[in-house]
Parts: sequence; C-alpha cells; structure tokens
Amino acid sequence: MSETRNPALSVLDLVPVRSLPDGTRQSSAQAVEASMALAQRADELGYRRYWFAEHHNMPAVASTAPPVLIAAAAVRTRRIRVGSGGVMLPNHAPLIVAEQFAALEALAPGRIDLGIGRAPGSDPVITQLLRRSGTTSEVDQFPQHVADIQALASPEGATLRFTSGGEYGVHATPSAEGSPEVWLLGSSDYSATLAAAKGLPYVFANHFAGDGLERAMSLYRQQFTPSDVLQEPKSFITANVVASPTAEEAEERALPQLRQFARLRTNKPMRPLETVEEALAADSDALEQSMVAQNRARWFVGAAADVAARLAEFAGKHGVDEVMISPAAGSYAAEALDASVGRVQTLELLAEHLPA
Repeated sequence: MSETRNPALSVLDLVPVRSLPDGTRQSSAQAVEASMALAQRADELGYRRYWFAEHHNMPAVASTAPPVLIAAAAVRTRRIRVGSGGVMLPNHAPLIVAEQFAALEALAPGRIDLGIGRAPGSDPVITQLLRRSGTTSEVDQFPQHVADIQALASPEGATLRFTSGGEYGVHATPSAEGSPEVWLLGSSDYSATLAAAKGLPYVFANHFAGDGLERAMSLYRQQFTPSDVLQEPKSFITANVVASPTAEEAEERALPQLRQFARLRTNKPMRPLETVEEALAADSDALEQSMVAQNRARWFVGAAADVAARLAEFAGKHGVDEVMISPAAGSYAAEALDASVGRVQTLELLAEHLPA
C-alpha cells in the first residue's frame, strides 16, 4: 500500500503544562484553556476528531480525566467528534466508564468516541490510589470488560443472569438513543488481534511506539471478523507533528517535547515542559542526545509543505485515510499562558496544505 493520499486529520491532546522563566509553571487552568481553544480551532478547520489521553501524576500533563475534558470540549465545539485516546481500562470499573460515556453521548449525540487502552498508564503507586488491583487478572479480563462497556452503554443495556434463574437489567443511562463509538488502542499485536476478533475499529499508537506498526496493522486487517458494529476494517495511526512557517522554527518548537520523551525513556525525573529557550540552552548527556535523535527520526517536523507531503505519504504507505496528530510544538517564553501558539499554528498550516 504505497499510494499517496491526503488523509483526514484528527488531534490527540495531552494538555501539556509548561514551565516559566521564573521557575514556576503554567497553571492547570491555563493549560486546559489553551487546549479548549485548540479544540475549537480544530473544529473550525475541519479536523475529524479530537481526543484526550489519560495520564496521571505527570508534571507536564494535565490530561488526567478524559471524560471531564471531553465534556468541556463538546460544549465548545460544533461538529468535530470528541473522545478519549484513551481511557486506560485497568484503572476503571466498566460500569463507570459506560455511564460516563453514555452521558457524554447524550450531551453530544453522534460525536463521542470511546478509545480504550489496556495499559494502566501510571506507576504502581498511582494504580493503588486509583483503587484498581493492576494485577494480571485485571488485564486478562480486558476483552470481557470491553464487551461489558459496549452492552451497558447501548440503548438495549445489559442483562445479568443469576444462577437461580432470575435476570437483572442494567443501563448506563436510562433512555439512550445512541452509543459512543468504541475504538481499541494499542501498540502491540495483542490489541490489533483483539480488535480484529471483536470487529472493532483500531488505532495504532505510533506517537509513542517505536516499532511494530506494519505488523500490527497487517494482523488487524488479515484477522478482521465483521461484526454488528463494523463490516470491514477501520483504522488510523497517530503521529507526533510540528509544522511551522520555517524548518528552523519547527525544529526549535519540537525540542521541548523531544527532550521530555528522552527524560521519560531514560528514567530521569519528570518536570513541566521546558520553554523553547530553556530547551535550547539546556545541557544534555550522550544518552539523552541519542534518545532525542532516535525520536526525532520518527516525528514529522519541518516547514508546513514538507510535513504535509510526508504525512500524506505515511498515510498511503500504511493504507489509512486518517492520521491523528499529536501537535508537539512547544512554546516560547513570551507566548501567552492560556494559549498554545505553536500547536494552533501546526493545525492551521496542515489544514491549509491537507484540506478536508
């Protein structure tokens, strides 16, 4: 599949929190407002969907509660689909997830996506604070929990059958008229084969996974079984993207997130996202420099026309008609705290070069 195509564009948002020159940081309120403005702009530009990730106890990430952020984005947008990328299911009871997303579907009918992941997305301490066991048995129950959520959030609801012979009906919301669209997320063979077996749409998390993309997509397509939800495979891929008027600016804006990824991969203490100036002036050891270089090679960074062309080639190579970009552009110190100039710029430039 090497045909070049102009993909539809979507957005994955971690709600980044950046540092300030005086040693303090952007507030969570300012970071959330910047993301809400970004969601509104994505809606205006014709992006297909806008998803919020789930991460916990990270100084640079304010996306801790996707359903709350989805609700806020839904009321500030008009047509774009909004959802989770994703809800980390081991952290949550299936009924709670179903109730939250059934309520969101009632709030914004026909616009809600429920992306579900199998990883906890947190460390063991946070897993305990979330009051989920985080054990192997939790992971083993993932396929059944996905099925439970689908049933509970549907207009028909779910039925429990007791060994005594009685039945008990459960509905995530009393009178649903529709259901959120369920997607399975992953970066391994497991999620690809499960999505195929269940006949569900699938997303490969290319924005943080380094390898396995081609194999996972091939497994999903080869093993796909039609279902009541989906008759043929449906998938897209994520990518870290920074587009700017010049290649030089793009490289500068990419550096704070590249350094943050390197810190994460080398087990260094996490901190708020650096400004561009801080990242440019910072010292890096050889290991960090190597990690930055490895990640940079996988990202789409540069002048807008070049990035757009490479994204179109990327979509064609992997046979998808949609790419979900994680706009990884950092901020210069003088830029407003309740806005995200570099991320907005990335969305605007790509929409200009890859029109919907």
